[in-house]
Amino acid sequence: MVKGVALLLVVLLGSAVSQASQKFPTGPDENLTPGALCNHPDSFRYPEKIKYCERDVSTDQKRAIFAKYDQLGYRTRSMNRQAFKIDHYIPLCAGGSNDARNLWPQHESVYKITDALEQLVCEKMAQGRLKQKDAIEYIRTAKNNLDSAHDIIEEVQSL
Repeated sequence: MVKGVALLLVVLLGSAVSQASQKFPTGPDENLTPGALCNHPDSFRYPEKIKYCERDVSTDQKRAIFAKYDQLGYRTRSMNRQAFKIDHYIPLCAGGSNDARNLWPQHESVYKITDALEQLVCEKMAQGRLKQKDAIEYIRTAKNNLDSAHDIIEEVQSL
């Protein structure tokens, strides 16, 4: 029993050290970026009448997002800024907000995987073939499990 607990601690500590040693996050932190929907819409979109907020993220707000994530042990601010964008966890086109709870520093190696899905779910919403709640679930799953993104894209394409 003690060996099992010790092994579990080694695995957990190893995982924590591995994550802390990464220079950038591969997904949004659930505490800093739980996601937020648009509360003050500029318009409504799609057959479902989804609240839509125009993009409005200031340079200072972007800097603050990088700083918050670096407090977790990442080193995004020491990396090439051109390798990042401030991502809306729930995309604006799917009813996401510009609120800090919906923003995180997304490295190009991540957005090369997830941007196609964002565009696809919003196209499906516009066609009335995908509800907002389902689109958000696809996005959350892919951004938190990059290995599943390709399969999710294929599933959404079939809708």
